[in-house]
Amino acid sequence: MQPTTTQLNTPYFMIDESKLIENLEKAKRLKEISGVKLVLALKCFSTFGTFETIKPYLDGTTSSGPYEVKLGYETFGGETHAYSVGYSKNDIENVKHMADKIIFNSLSQLDAHYDNTKQSASLGLRINPERSQAGQDLADPARPYSRLGVKQSLLDLSVTDKVDGFMFHMNCENKDVDAFIAILDHISTTFSEYLDKLKWLSLGGGIFFTYPNYPIEKLGMALKNFAQKHQLQLYLEPGEAIITRTTDLVVSVIDIVENDKKTAIVDSATEAHRLDTLIYNEPASVKEASANGIYPYVIGSCSCLAGDQFCETQFDAPLQIGQKLHLLDSAGYTMVKLNWFNGLKMPSIYFKRVDGSIETLNSFSYDDFKATLGKS
Repeated sequence: MQPTTTQLNTPYFMIDESKLIENLEKAKRLKEISGVKLVLALKCFSTFGTFETIKPYLDGTTSSGPYEVKLGYETFGGETHAYSVGYSKNDIENVKHMADKIIFNSLSQLDAHYDNTKQSASLGLRINPERSQAGQDLADPARPYSRLGVKQSLLDLSVTDKVDGFMFHMNCENKDVDAFIAILDHISTTFSEYLDKLKWLSLGGGIFFTYPNYPIEKLGMALKNFAQKHQLQLYLEPGEAIITRTTDLVVSVIDIVENDKKTAIVDSATEAHRLDTLIYNEPASVKEASANGIYPYVIGSCSCLAGDQFCETQFDAPLQIGQKLHLLDSAGYTMVKLNWFNGLKMPSIYFKRVDGSIETLNSFSYDDFKATLGKS
């Protein structure tokens, strides 16, 4: 018998398939206009129980570490792109037979692993274009002294004898198509002699083409013109764009305390379950909140970290202990970052299908917590 939402114990993630498909249809439209291939960035979202819905729309996966390579290869298929800031020899041995493309972060990594990988996959190199569009310095790939990618001044055209492609990743939740096109024009001009010798180019992720009213046609034509100019197969690596606004983290109010402000303590924690809220100081949005509400609350976690809170917001009526709250847009960089801080209960993961049925993708127990710390 299928569970209903009233029967589910909090905390839990609820992924909405219909909302996921809305994003995927936009991705399909972008592919049709541009000819670009899209590979899902597993660093953002790796919940493979949803992959049967995603696979018909995308071309494969891209990774940031060896386990993501294996997960994409085993559960998604299509093209498997392997990138890492640093590969050990053991890493390379583990991924080289699964990856269609292996992208190295530095010239030294390329040289170290070239002989061992040149027969296994199409090789690429990450480039730092020294231009970016990122709202936070912490997430800016082109920040000063960045370790991510090779600067143009360190390149020599002979590198194209070893690699078939380049990868530029220089956007983070970029909603401005003109800003992206300006960076694209910069790449076209600055790296033209390299691009004309390559077979493929990845432009990374962070392009928020599923944002409401984003001009997909304008982006698509810019990508198409770029690809035609340089005779390249283009790739994008969307993560957040695919799963944005698809998922709620559902929590319950378990206490209300007051110290000048009222704090509703919920059975979850940013530190454990929604880490980017804490890292980037980006408050969560609560479905039940009201812009004109007259009852203000801090939505605080049940962890012991003093500054661990989801947001400050207001409601039309006082909150009640036991009341459920839905923390919106909670798919990206959440389930891939879950941890057992304070020994808190891990949120279950559910998938609400188009027909309204609810599928349990995973649930967690004390044994899972204990297994991360040692063998019984």
